Amino acid sequence: MPGNNYCPSPTTPRTRLERLLRDRELRKSSRVSTPSEEIGDTLSEADFFSQDSILSCQLSDEQQDFEGLLEGSPPQDVRPRKQRLLVVANRLPVSATRMADDAWHLEISVGGLVSALLGVKEFDARWIGWAGVHVPDESGQKALTEALAKKRCIPVFLDEDTVHQYYNGYCNNVLWPLFHYLGLPQEDRLSTTRSFQSQFDAYKRANHMFADVVNEHYEEGDVVWCHDYHLMFLPKCLKEHNSKMKVGWFLHTPFPSSEIHRMLPSRSDLLRSVLAADLVGFHTYDYARHFVSACTRILGLEGTPEGVEDQGRLTRVAAFPIGIDSDRFIRALELPKVKESMKDLKERFAGRKLMLGVDRLDMIKGIPQKILAFEAFLEENPQWREKVVLLQIAVPTRTDVPEYQKLTSQVHEIVGRINGKFGTLTSVPIHHLDRSLDFTALCALYAVTDVALVTSLRDGMNLVSYEFVACQAAKKGVLILSEFAGAAQSLGAGALLVNPWNISDVATSIRYALNMSEDEREKRFHHNFMHVTTHTSQEWAATFVSELNDTVVEAQLRTRQVLPVLPIDTAVSRYTCSHNRLLILGFNGSLTEPVDSSGRRGGQIRELEPRLNPELKEPLKKLCGDEKTTVIVLSGSDRSVLDNNFEEFNMWLAAENGMFLRLTSGDWMTTMPENLNMDWVDSVKHVFEYFTERTPRSHFELRETSLVWNYKYADVEFGRLQARDLLQHLWTGPISNAALDVVHGGRSVEVRAVGVTKGAAIDRILGEIVHNKNMKAPIDYVLCIGHFLNKDEDIYSFFEPELPAMTHISSRATSPDPYGYASRGSKPKLPGSRTPKSQAHLMKQRSLSTLERSNFGTDDRASSASASADGAAASSSSSSSRGHEGSSVLDLKGENYFSCAVSKKRTNARYLLRSSSDVVELLKELADTVP
Repeated sequence: MPGNNYCPSPTTPRTRLERLLRDRELRKSSRVSTPSEEIGDTLSEADFFSQDSILSCQLSDEQQDFEGLLEGSPPQDVRPRKQRLLVVANRLPVSATRMADDAWHLEISVGGLVSALLGVKEFDARWIGWAGVHVPDESGQKALTEALAKKRCIPVFLDEDTVHQYYNGYCNNVLWPLFHYLGLPQEDRLSTTRSFQSQFDAYKRANHMFADVVNEHYEEGDVVWCHDYHLMFLPKCLKEHNSKMKVGWFLHTPFPSSEIHRMLPSRSDLLRSVLAADLVGFHTYDYARHFVSACTRILGLEGTPEGVEDQGRLTRVAAFPIGIDSDRFIRALELPKVKESMKDLKERFAGRKLMLGVDRLDMIKGIPQKILAFEAFLEENPQWREKVVLLQIAVPTRTDVPEYQKLTSQVHEIVGRINGKFGTLTSVPIHHLDRSLDFTALCALYAVTDVALVTSLRDGMNLVSYEFVACQAAKKGVLILSEFAGAAQSLGAGALLVNPWNISDVATSIRYALNMSEDEREKRFHHNFMHVTTHTSQEWAATFVSELNDTVVEAQLRTRQVLPVLPIDTAVSRYTCSHNRLLILGFNGSLTEPVDSSGRRGGQIRELEPRLNPELKEPLKKLCGDEKTTVIVLSGSDRSVLDNNFEEFNMWLAAENGMFLRLTSGDWMTTMPENLNMDWVDSVKHVFEYFTERTPRSHFELRETSLVWNYKYADVEFGRLQARDLLQHLWTGPISNAALDVVHGGRSVEVRAVGVTKGAAIDRILGEIVHNKNMKAPIDYVLCIGHFLNKDEDIYSFFEPELPAMTHISSRATSPDPYGYASRGSKPKLPGSRTPKSQAHLMKQRSLSTLERSNFGTDDRASSASASADGAAASSSSSSSRGHEGSSVLDLKGENYFSCAVSKKRTNARYLLRSSSDVVELLKELADTVP
């Protein structure tokens, strides 16, 4: 794998899918070839994290090797070095308690993420995160760092104020509620709004602190995996420090729809920061789709099936449903302690069906809705009142927060009311526990349960459902699962999906589950069990890291195909060495002042009246005042727009794609053919008016040679649908047979006469300039910059010195040329040429119809010789009609021609400029060379 020192395979598959399939097979074969008895090659929980104090832990062989590496001594067993994986999360998987100034006691909290990485043996994992304690003194930080190092953990030390503002404030009170569709805080709105910015500043500050620790420990080739909403700013911080770093980001909560996310004051900053990562992962496709939609609607970027594109850079976005370590639960059922607990539970609830709920006592878990649905079931089915019991485990969380205290009181009240209503002297229908259970007790409870009830109102995944299925091989119980939990995307086929807000629907599902036939229970269980045991947490982690590695490879391959950025120093150097220079500048998107730089969508009025970037006024004055430099502004805008912006400069203005031309000190002249037919304008105008009325925030421009319908500020999806309908109507409607070109831009549709392009007009423009300036010396330097439509990029080809005369370009269709542009399009001559004018029009310049086809086809080099012969024949046949003396106006060598597309990823230009800011920088440097 290119750029990866840890995958020494001699052959690299060509396609991305082939690479991922190969990695998958390698992982499978590695598991088969590594028996579970070989403790030295695998990491158990006891190996990865000791349950005793870290200072007296018994290390596995691999840990001892790592210790030897840290101390500088050689390891006992020399093995190929694994790729390092830096896992960055808000909290380390350990809880630290200070015993003395230089002594710490560490408790391991083995969660889903820890379990996921236990089975990933092809990577050498390191953890980076906050230890959960405030350590102000340097000696304490040093002692804790040394203790954690033996656990492969690296601490990030946060001060108390940062933790309060960053973790308790922005993460828990702003991001978490919003991502779970609870909205922004409503109480004390004014003070909350005022604190948003201070909390966000602390959030960014904390993310920078995490980045500093990562950068300190990063080694070339490492993979950095950032986790959850606490670290959304981290990918940007890391990439700014090292653009070659492999960075992935995964969200463990839902990602809301764009309409919810756009309420966030810092919405754009967070989205752009996450997009700095190479791979962005979510639990479900819905969350990934919401993220792409937010980037499209809020940032105005382009969403693709693979992710989000921003100026040619692709951030891959994909779904990676997490799983559990199913083997751990299956093995636990064989433990004597678990079997004893199962026996006690069966005796305790003998003769009754057991329903189970295991949740954090949280607003999103739907515990009140679950209990109310159970109450409705008991009311509607009195025969079940003595035969079923609901055991609800509610693990307390954030007990100091008033909202959670209210929720606890509400749940207790409902449980008491139902037990008082349906209970007897010997039993109650609901057993409610406000505490957690240890692992063995929980496994026993899962194994004896008949129906598991998960009624989350909004949940990233909810792995309780996975754990229940893993422990049900004997019982084959039924899973009732909320459709708002991420797990519904994976276990929906085998579970009974419910809307937890619909109490009667949940009650009906409870009855159906309790009465389900054994055959149906077995089929549903088999489907879910196969998914849980194959889509494990280890497979999830290995798949994500494998795809992250491959995403970087794919980006490297894509970079090789992307045109290079303009070498400004070279362009300026060649400019100073030349004697007769020609600068052709587009206007919109190149010379205009930036619009929507902050991500706001309020720049429509400004864009209807495009204005020259104020930073360009002085550079343009100097360039236009240079006798050796001719400046042309070539735009699709109408004449009044160019007049308003460039009246003060001594330059040439070419409006409406070159159909109108003037020197700023003179009058407008037309370069249009006399027989140009514009009878179609009224028909198209009516169509554009109709679609403008139907599409809010769209508008159309009526020009003298074309009509443009622009939907840039309309809703992205609706605008795209309307544009498709408009194009269909134009291609099949009453003007379908007219001599017109329909040009579909990024977010615009333009209708113009066939042959009206910038490339077709430039030869006539040059002819006028040569005549006006009485130009003697040939042009030996051309700089052509613009954000042009694909149809107008024939201007780049016009000046290409390497192109042979009348080069043939293969095409799927040939455009008609009723106005004779093909025979007119050519490169002009200087006065005094002995070559006939019509022949000069064909020298080294392709015909217009050929140039048009070049936008859609690819060069057919094999036919260039015959095309050149055809051009010569055409030249000789028309040379008798007109004569013009002089040598060629162009004496252009390849190293003196610079064609640059601005903010485009697909172009015929030689070079790219990323934004209009780069245009400003270039023109300023050129102007600085003018004496």
